[in-house]
Amino acid sequence: MTADAPQIIVRVGTEDFDVGTEIDALQAGDPVIGAVASFVGYCRDEGGRLAALELEHYPGMAEAEIGRVAAEAAGRWPLLGIIVVHRAGRIRPGERIVLVAVSSSHRAAAFSACEYLMDFLKTRAPFWKKEHPAAGDDGGWVETKADDAARADRWKDQAPTSPSAEGSPNLPDL
Repeated sequence: MTADAPQIIVRVGTEDFDVGTEIDALQAGDPVIGAVASFVGYCRDEGGRLAALELEHYPGMAEAEIGRVAAEAAGRWPLLGIIVVHRAGRIRPGERIVLVAVSSSHRAAAFSACEYLMDFLKTRAPFWKKEHPAAGDDGGWVETKADDAARADRWKDQAPTSPSAEGSPNLPDL
């Protein structure tokens, strides 16, 4: 890890994104990077029940909160870069919603930080989701799931790793 803080990129918008392009930009040929872990979330059709999911956000606030969560991850693991791209607007089943990608010199840090970021994006990022059922009726707003809150809560009991540590609170050193 360099002495500098990792580069953190956060974007929220209505346009789709190219996963390969985003990861290539994160890695950018840096020979210090030994691992990039990523998560791509897609809109599900919920067994054919869902026509679309509409995501609303508070512009500026959403990006700031995602940036805070990313900075927390950078304080827990020796990261070299973080990118979070989150879509808003009407998203149909099969379309991408979110990308979280994290670079580090070591895979354990990258995997754990990526998981941490997703757990907190699900609970802290100010997005509101409304379902649009295939049947055409009003599906209503989606509540935060108890399982999402429990996944985020588990990190509170785990001490952050030092910036020079290669390990993870979730995974054995690899």
